[in-house]
Amino acid sequence: MNSNTGTLYLVATPIGNLEDITFRAIRILKEVDLIAAEDTRHTLKLLNHFEIKQKLISYHQHNERERAPEIIRLLTAGLNVAVVSDAGMPGISDPGSWLVAEAIKLGISVVPVPGASAVVTALAASGLASKGFYFKGFLPRKSNDQMEVLKQLASIPDTLIFYEAPHRLAKTLANIYKVFGNRPAVLARELTKVHEEFVRADLNSLIKMVEQFGGKGEYTILVTGSNNHQLNLQNSTNELLTELADGLSVMNGTLKEKLKKIAKKTGRSTKEIYRLYLQQYKHPEDGGND
Repeated sequence: MNSNTGTLYLVATPIGNLEDITFRAIRILKEVDLIAAEDTRHTLKLLNHFEIKQKLISYHQHNERERAPEIIRLLTAGLNVAVVSDAGMPGISDPGSWLVAEAIKLGISVVPVPGASAVVTALAASGLASKGFYFKGFLPRKSNDQMEVLKQLASIPDTLIFYEAPHRLAKTLANIYKVFGNRPAVLARELTKVHEEFVRADLNSLIKMVEQFGGKGEYTILVTGSNNHQLNLQNSTNELLTELADGLSVMNGTLKEKLKKIAKKTGRSTKEIYRLYLQQYKHPEDGGND
């Protein structure tokens, strides 16, 4: 690294609760020569709360490429600059990554100052598998582009994590359901804030809930990976088929109607459920009810 240049600090800020900022983050923000903020008005509230008086400039997705050369010039002149986003770590689904790449090319020191993260916060309390996860961030806004990306992710075995704005939540959940099927999922809302909420259900139920009550706040969507989904799907299917075969099912109607209800509950086709039913129980006398 070039010892004559300043340092570019990537400072994580709270994702909601201001108490989640670190002592180190406060110190760095007080010591740097300049703070580049995604939204200066939002960041100013944070700085005022901790009595930090450093100069602010805007650095967001719409001026990232234009503002970066100015920040690089300041760094090469020996000034220290901190980049902050509205919440969490800069560069992770927020502006910052392009500036970091440019700084590295020029031998400028880049120092991360870690802190709160919506991804790991949501995953830790989701109840879904956490040994491995795949973070996608925000999906494309156009439905066709969104569906194409989701198709590429459908076979990933680990828990999948997305960010979404409330006004696009229902549409995004519907597309995830179309591609992934009816997997267990979690909606994490307003993390670390007063109205923090985790809603744990299958995708179909979450879609109905959002359609009925709408969505408020920023959302993290967590969806079971393909391996765990298949295991849960097989277990739930087997349980329902066992009930049906033993005559314990409370469902009324013909065999075909009952199989349709099982298909709806598990997200599988009626044809596939019927095939599984025949493989496991093979009751020829039921054939006339199909």
